[in-house]
Amino acid sequence: MKILLVEDELKLGEYIKKGLTEAGFIVDHHITGLDGYHALMTEEFSVILMDVMLPDVSGFELVRNYRAAGKRTPVLFLTAKDGLSDKIKGIEIGGDDYLTKPFAFAELIVRIKSLLRRANQSDYQSTIMQIADLKMDIAKRTVHRKDRAIKLTAKEFSLLQFLLDRRGEVLPRSVIASQVWDMNFENDTNVIDVAIRRLRIKIDDEHEAKLIHTVRGMGYRLEALATEVQSGADGDYSK
Repeated sequence: MKILLVEDELKLGEYIKKGLTEAGFIVDHHITGLDGYHALMTEEFSVILMDVMLPDVSGFELVRNYRAAGKRTPVLFLTAKDGLSDKIKGIEIGGDDYLTKPFAFAELIVRIKSLLRRANQSDYQSTIMQIADLKMDIAKRTVHRKDRAIKLTAKEFSLLQFLLDRRGEVLPRSVIASQVWDMNFENDTNVIDVAIRRLRIKIDDEHEAKLIHTVRGMGYRLEALATEVQSGADGDYSK
């Protein structure tokens, strides 16, 4: 699940981003309101964490415009203001929750999960992604292939979720690095190949039908192929 964080306090923003990433979320962090608003209007997120006091425009104003555009993604305001009038204003203009700084990170996680449940209770409780005999339950954070449970690290879970979400697409290493690791691929070594190899060991090695495929010179693709096709050049499992 992808979270938009608009927070101009750099240290706090990096702290929140690091914690949420370790919890298995993908986090897009912006430090100005205009950059955050551009992300709001051009990308899809599961939850929005919005600072109120931004250097260029109020977080309240951003959310007011966002709601006016018909967008319904849950918004959690983050602010140093703890007055009742500010909390009421935040909710009235379209916010879903309000967390006063400083706050415990554990409380932030609880608030985010609560927003996800309230936004779409049934989908959150039973969000299943599946391809062939591989099934991922995002809410329960479980993965099974046939009847076998597969234990994944938080990053492996995020990687597999991204591959499932973009199943059938050829995904360049640079895209995977940007979306799952939030890093510039130009500065990377072979972290993507290593991660894919480890995921393959858990997902594919014990099964005849392979799901993770290497597209030489381009990247990777998650797809269920017919047995006769898998023996071709596209089904290279050496990495």
